[in-house]
Amino acid sequence: MSVTRDDVAYIAALSRLQFSDEEMATMTTELNSILHYVEKLNEIDTDGVEPLSGIHDQMNVLRDDVEKDSIATALALQNAPDRQDRFFKVPKVIG
Repeated sequence: MSVTRDDVAYIAALSRLQFSDEEMATMTTELNSILHYVEKLNEIDTDGVEPLSGIHDQMNVLRDDVEKDSIATALALQNAPDRQDRFFKVPKVIG
């Protein structure tokens, strides 16, 4: 499989990217290099090799989900830089 300059222009248009002529030539060469590498990987004999779903044998290394009481509002607001009544006060971010 090979990528042409027209293919790169089409992909760039879909991605809303603009390339100069020099960049277009570079992208064409680099994409062809990537596809050539993938074709090389397809030549590898993988018969008898089990699919790998992870890089190690550890299973579920997360902590147990334990129900706890929530933190009191007064304690949560104790170190707040600014508050209003029982709420955190933050700068307005939406106009």
